Amino acid sequence: MPHFLPITLEEVKRLGWQVVDIVIVSGDAYIDHPSFGTAVIGRTLEAAGYKVAIIPQPNWRDDLRDFRKFGKPRLFFGVTAGAMDSMVNHYTASRRLRHDDAFTPGGQSGFRPDRATCVYSTILKRIYPDTPVVIAGIEASMRRLTHYDYWSDSLHPSILIDSQADLLIYGMGEKTILKVANILSNGGTMCDLHALPQVGYCSKTCPILSDDSIILHSFEDCQRDKRKEAENFGRIEAESNKIEARMIVQQHGSRYVVINPPEPPMTQTEIDASFDLPYTRLPHPKYKKRGAIPAFEMIRWSVNLHRGCFGGCSFCTISAHQGKQIVSRSRQSIMKEVARLVADPDFHGVISDLGGPSANMYGMGGRNKDLCRRCARYSCAQPSLCPNLNSDHSALIDICKQVAAYPGIKHVFIGSGIRCDLFTDTNHGWDYFKQVVLHHVSGRLKVAPEHSSPEVLRFMRKPTFDIFRETKRRFDAICKQAGLRYQLVPYFISSHPGCKLKDMAELAVDLRRMGYRLEQIQDFTPTPMTLSTEMYYTGYDPTTMRPVYVATHPREKQEQNRMFFYYKPDQRQAIVESLRRSGNGKYIPLLFK
Repeated sequence: MPHFLPITLEEVKRLGWQVVDIVIVSGDAYIDHPSFGTAVIGRTLEAAGYKVAIIPQPNWRDDLRDFRKFGKPRLFFGVTAGAMDSMVNHYTASRRLRHDDAFTPGGQSGFRPDRATCVYSTILKRIYPDTPVVIAGIEASMRRLTHYDYWSDSLHPSILIDSQADLLIYGMGEKTILKVANILSNGGTMCDLHALPQVGYCSKTCPILSDDSIILHSFEDCQRDKRKEAENFGRIEAESNKIEARMIVQQHGSRYVVINPPEPPMTQTEIDASFDLPYTRLPHPKYKKRGAIPAFEMIRWSVNLHRGCFGGCSFCTISAHQGKQIVSRSRQSIMKEVARLVADPDFHGVISDLGGPSANMYGMGGRNKDLCRRCARYSCAQPSLCPNLNSDHSALIDICKQVAAYPGIKHVFIGSGIRCDLFTDTNHGWDYFKQVVLHHVSGRLKVAPEHSSPEVLRFMRKPTFDIFRETKRRFDAICKQAGLRYQLVPYFISSHPGCKLKDMAELAVDLRRMGYRLEQIQDFTPTPMTLSTEMYYTGYDPTTMRPVYVATHPREKQEQNRMFFYYKPDQRQAIVESLRRSGNGKYIPLLFK
């Protein structure tokens, strides 16, 4: 019978444990599902024989009894803010407080603090000063070195400094967390952990460097000079795109933050083992009376095919966290999960998503792995498809057909984002697209061209708008031939670095000509450790060190965003005034004929 990892002292006592080996503190509610990092790490450690307990969403405002309930763990505390950066979770692009939280029962807000990793870690170090605290997850991963924090509008040091944590694990951490547990369980010290790959730590002295180690500009230098921060990011990103990266060291005052190179990408056997762990695939029963957890409801009937993304979009954190190399599950592992879904009495035959970080990267990667090991390209798809990339969609088409034909499956949807720049006539990309439109769409297919301006798209590292035009042409042709009245829904971003009001006006004209009246759009939100964020903060493109125009004033950001709503009568006067004031009056008759 599947069981949950314990989150209460009563559950620990029922298990007969005298002491817990590892306690994981999380900003999310505990959902025992392979889409949530706390469950993945907890189950990974459990499978290795460790006694693991979880403290989900502890109260940090009272007498801190939640942090004390399991006592001192035998090995260490693990701390994560959850599946999102806590500041992104809490605030909108206009820095307004959100009133809901998708990772909390009932969607209620207020159950995690701002900068949750630092808050949890400092509390634990105060209560248990001699117990190691290991931080991980997206918040820790993307803040591992000096980074711009949009919500305070300032440069922050490595999260290792602010959190007082003993160790940081970045990226997907199953392999590393096991090594940490094994070393500490066998009497090892923190110094032994400092030799591990894919970790970061603070040192009072500069570590012994190899000839190819990277020494960044110090935190203090970056505070004084934005150009140096941009130069730092260029070097950090180049290393994060490599399979075989170098050690990175950055001085913070009298201390040094050291980031070791990553683990090699997981093998298929390793990723299968992670997905095949005995998850209950449910939220802990303690939450039943508090209401549904929106994030769980969204992914409950989905199946993840792979990890990683080689798209390289400037504003995205996926490749920096999950890696650029695609790690795909075996067909056997995928079908085993499908069988578990079908066996669930609450399953009604509909898989909500069969995809991944990008829907159509399953099974893809470099043909010559030696070339991949020497490669530092930010993307395998941009500015053109890498000649070494195997982008064949055949295996993905077969998986879609096999899952759809499984007894008990009524429909399979593709909800993940689709990379249209991977489609060619020779790699079965357009065949996959036709398969999706005809069999895996519920009426609306979402794609993300993001903009129409060639210059803005270059800064975004996105394909030309012609790709979207061709996608729409083919979509319309498929639907017409099949007698379907489906919609192709594009997503766009305003106020991205490099974007001016004239670019938004040209996008609005393109949308008008194509008959689009958008409702779901996004104003650019700077998040830690992305190229777009570094451009926003420094005003430089770290890849070229050339200046970049950035819309930072709230009025200008509002004017850019308003261009999406050219078709609304109540927006017309404001749009006309902003176009005239900015010297872009020529777009007025094109928008309002």
